[in-house]
Amino acid sequence: MPYQGGSRLPSEFASKISHIEVIDDPLIRDLLSKLESTDKADIEINASWEKYEVGDILPLIFSVDGSFQPISSDKWPYRKVMFVKVALVVLDNKKILELDRENPHPMKIRDILANSCTYHSTIIPLQHVRQKGMTTYDTVRHVVFQGMKDPKFEDEILKTLKWLAYEKWDGKAKNLEPFACPHCYKLTSLPYDTEIGNCEECNESLFITDMLGFHQVMGDEFAPDTVASDYMTIYETLLLFTCIRYYWEKNKKVLQRSLFIRDGPLSIRAQYSKLVNPIRRFLAFANKEGNPVYLTSQEKSGSFADHLKMIEREAPHNSVFIPGDKYIKEDVQLRPLGGQDYGFDTNYGSKVFVKINDYHSLILNIPTGLFNPNPKYANLIGVDRILGTINTILSSKFESGLTPIEMAHSIASLSTYPSAKILKLLAEEAGLV
Repeated sequence: MPYQGGSRLPSEFASKISHIEVIDDPLIRDLLSKLESTDKADIEINASWEKYEVGDILPLIFSVDGSFQPISSDKWPYRKVMFVKVALVVLDNKKILELDRENPHPMKIRDILANSCTYHSTIIPLQHVRQKGMTTYDTVRHVVFQGMKDPKFEDEILKTLKWLAYEKWDGKAKNLEPFACPHCYKLTSLPYDTEIGNCEECNESLFITDMLGFHQVMGDEFAPDTVASDYMTIYETLLLFTCIRYYWEKNKKVLQRSLFIRDGPLSIRAQYSKLVNPIRRFLAFANKEGNPVYLTSQEKSGSFADHLKMIEREAPHNSVFIPGDKYIKEDVQLRPLGGQDYGFDTNYGSKVFVKINDYHSLILNIPTGLFNPNPKYANLIGVDRILGTINTILSSKFESGLTPIEMAHSIASLSTYPSAKILKLLAEEAGLV
C-alpha cells in the first residue's frame, strides 16, 4: 500500500518499472503457458425459461428511490456526515404512456412530477459530529427516530414502522420481537404500540427505532458509512409501505389498482432484517384475504444483473426464469451448496429474470408471501398484472429502464458534482466539517 498524502507531503506513487521483474519471473512464464481462458461454448447454462401471459394493467404506480452523499473534513479529527435523500413519486400510468420512450420531453416530465412527488432528507453524523450533550452514538439514535417523525409526513412513517413491527394488520396485538438494548446490550422489548419506553433490564430510555439495531455497529464517536446506507434502505421500504398501509386501512380498491416499485432488491440485511418476516406475513395475509399487494423491484447491478447478461441471449421474448436456491448458489453466486437457503433471513421478494424483447431484460423481485426457496411462477403474488404493467412503463432512455424508477431517481439522486460541493459548503457553514 502506498503512503497517503498529508497536509505537508504528497502521496507515494507506484513504481513505473517494477513490472519488469514480473514479466521476467520464471513462475509467471510457466503459469502463463499452462493457463487458458474459458471458451463461451464451454459455459453450461441451465436456465429454464418459460413464456408468460400478461394480466390487466395497473393504472396507479408508486415508486421509491434513495441516494446518499458523504461529506468529510480534510484535516484531523476528520469529521464526517452523510446526507440522505429518499423520494416517492406517484404516477398515473396513462400519462407515462403519453411520453416518448426514447426522448421524453422534459416539460412533460416536469408536468407529471409537479404534484406527484415527495421526499425525505436528513443528515447522519458518522464521525466526531454530535448534538450538544450527546455522543455520536446517541445522536444517531435520536436522528433515526426523528427521521421517522418527519413533519412533512405527519408521523405516518413512524406509524408504518409500528404497523409492521407490531403486525397490526390483522387486529391481533403482537409482542415486539426482543432486541439488544443500546445501553446495557441485554435483550429487551417494548409494550404493544409503544414509541418510547424503557429497558426492562437497565430502565434507560428506548425508541421503537432501537429495535432496528443501528447501535449494534457504532462506537461512541464513530458510525460506519453503512449506517447511512442502511437508513436509506429502511426508509425507502417504510415510505413505500406507508402508501400500502394507508390504502389497506382506508380504501383497498385503490390498493387493487396500484403497482409499488422499489429500486434495488426486496431485502433488508443484517440486524435490520427484523422487519423481513413481518413484511412476508403481511403480504401472505393480504393475498389470502383476496387483496394482494402488487409489489416489485428492479435490480440494475450486482451478481444477478451480471448473470442475466450471460443468459439473456438464448431466452425467447416475453419469458421468465425463476431461479431456485440450488441455481442461485451454484450458477449465480458460484459457491458450494449447503447452509441456509438463499435469502432466508433477508429477502421478502424472489428473483425473477425477465426477457421482454431484445432491448429490455430485467431482474425483478416479486414476493411469494411466506419464504419459498424454490418458487414457481404461480407462487409469485400478482405476477401477471405486474408483468403486464411493466410492459407499459419501459423506457429506452437507459438500458432496460423503467420510467417510474427513472423519475424517482431524478428526485432522489445527490450528484458528486455539484451536489456534494454544495452540501459540503452547507456543512462547513454549520461548523460540522
